Amino acid sequence: MAGDKSFFWLGDTGWLLLSKLNREETEKYLENRKDKGFNVIQVMLLHSLSAVNVYGDSALINRNIATPLLSSAKPDLAKTGYWENLDFVIDLAAQKGLYLALVPVWGSNVKAGLVTTKQAEAYAEFLAKRYKDKSNIVWLNGGDVRGDDSIQVWQTIGRTLKKFDPKHLVSYHPFGRTQSSKWFHNEPWLDFNMFQSGHRNYDQDTARNENRYGEDNWRYVQSDYSKTPTKPTLDGEPSYEGIPQGLHDSLQPRWTDSDVRRYAYWSVFSGGCGFTYGNNSVMQFYVSGTKPGSYGARESWIPALNNPGAGQLIYLKNLLLKYHFETLIPDQSVLMEPGERYNHLVALRGKTCWLVYTYNGRSINLNMNLLSGTQYKYKWFCPRTGKFIDAGRFRKDKVREFDPPGLQKDGNDWVLILENI
Repeated sequence: MAGDKSFFWLGDTGWLLLSKLNREETEKYLENRKDKGFNVIQVMLLHSLSAVNVYGDSALINRNIATPLLSSAKPDLAKTGYWENLDFVIDLAAQKGLYLALVPVWGSNVKAGLVTTKQAEAYAEFLAKRYKDKSNIVWLNGGDVRGDDSIQVWQTIGRTLKKFDPKHLVSYHPFGRTQSSKWFHNEPWLDFNMFQSGHRNYDQDTARNENRYGEDNWRYVQSDYSKTPTKPTLDGEPSYEGIPQGLHDSLQPRWTDSDVRRYAYWSVFSGGCGFTYGNNSVMQFYVSGTKPGSYGARESWIPALNNPGAGQLIYLKNLLLKYHFETLIPDQSVLMEPGERYNHLVALRGKTCWLVYTYNGRSINLNMNLLSGTQYKYKWFCPRTGKFIDAGRFRKDKVREFDPPGLQKDGNDWVLILENI
């Protein structure tokens, strides 16, 4: 990853993979995500200290994070043991060109006081030494928790991982509507930032303190880029496809593929180094007809693998790689009217091109004085289909209005592409 300038993080949240899927199901899941262009899978190592895999094998001895249960202590675990099965998953993902972004222990366990600093150090050293030679690992410290909650534990895990495994990247997965940079931006162990824009809509997100930007996830990117030194950043948990708005009330409207695209394009066109997708059924690998799913999950995870949002993000990835992602710079100065909420526009500037995203197909007015050259061709890119529509050529003037195809409405999203000829 570190050597590829064009690596675009396209993640999926397979949080409960290790506790819910057998090896055949793991193969099905990873193959589907590979085919859809994903290259990172975010996974919890320990959702709880009582973690057991689908084969009935525990992760820990006596729920002590410092004493993982290994086949060296219990030979019958050699084939299906918790950590032995993780070895299999890591190697299988590597065969498919997938990175695993691993959360060592979910934040609720630490917040509850179940993990001491000494235990955390021993556990992190175990993980780092066991997996330091794997080619496809990223470490995600934290796990849906504020960094200032048990901060010494998180500092210990971060420092220990980096000490014994210096070559793998480390970040921090924070609590909803917060960002890792708030607590750890200047820590040597933090290689890149991550924020969680969360699952609330504008009206539900009433807490305006602590930079809670809610649906305006592009603001987190701008906030991170204002810090020194500059570190890459991305939305590691936006609103999931199929999850209720606000998360906990299953009677609320559900986030859709159009919302997924909005979060993705807003954050990436503002300078994000990638984006993580989530699906309510897939992240918990829910099977309908069993006990009720969390957060009102209704659809089984296998058909949910092919929900529309999951298949549309490859178009964003391919678009950015086509226009040399590593050279694109977020630059909103060209926008005459950036707009608020769903009218918000975001723009990327390349060496010979501009890309502008509109979520609802509103007209785009550009200050052409800021563009170099005199002649341009332009086209429209559809985030829903990945197709381009050639729209013609023009000579540069002072201000120009571009009207996307179709009527203005939420979800009629388009990318305007200008190319200097």
